[in-house]
Amino acid sequence: MTRLLNLNADLGESFGPWKMGSDGAMLGIVNSANVACGYHAGDPAVMLKTVALARDNGVSVGAHPGFPDLQGFGRRRMDIPADELEALLIYQIGALDACARAQGTRVTHVKPHGALSNIACADRKVADAVARAVKRLDPTLILLAPAASQMILAGREQGLPIVEEVFADRAYLDDGNLVPRSQPGAMIHGAEASLAHVMRMVEEQALVSITGKRIPVHPQSICVHGDNAEAVTTAKALRDGLEKAGYVLTTIPDIASATK
Repeated sequence: MTRLLNLNADLGESFGPWKMGSDGAMLGIVNSANVACGYHAGDPAVMLKTVALARDNGVSVGAHPGFPDLQGFGRRRMDIPADELEALLIYQIGALDACARAQGTRVTHVKPHGALSNIACADRKVADAVARAVKRLDPTLILLAPAASQMILAGREQGLPIVEEVFADRAYLDDGNLVPRSQPGAMIHGAEASLAHVMRMVEEQALVSITGKRIPVHPQSICVHGDNAEAVTTAKALRDGLEKAGYVLTTIPDIASATK
């Protein structure tokens, strides 16, 4: 039986004169790109350029919407009423899809960013708002949701295609949520450590917390954060290590189609 996995990265996070990450190099390694939509990072020119690079590399394009917080890179909590949050998400996803269409490709998945994602993972009401926004815009869009999160439950209730994500460079708490970046041990540094972390999760089909607790999940997609200085080295090590272990790496739409 073929074992399919996806390798994704959060990209397109430069804006104006400010440069972030190595998108060109990452797009030669990963299968799917989560592209910033201009609210936590990115701008129209960067969005157009990033989706064109993804298209040229055969990489599927996803929208990576976040809170309207350029100064905080979308990592600061904002309490936004559900109807306003849905509107913000529809606006951002639609903007990226317009850029993608203009470059001859399409947005096929949605992955919330930063604080929005962290909140939606634990708060079902916020997760429901995310899932409703995606469904209102296009019920065929795939929701790329962190494993063991409320977003998976909310997406399933709305009938959205779901792909479960785990993080190569982040540690987990015993409840399945990410260790906050403000706490020691939140980040996993180095390509070898990240590969070992990922192999443990995909082989055991479980999140492994910082205390060793195992939470059963079905990892389908692995994220490498593009703003990490070690991102390119880590992504290449993950690709090579997973393929050596017999996994076939493919796009998020292919993963979703294979699990229908």
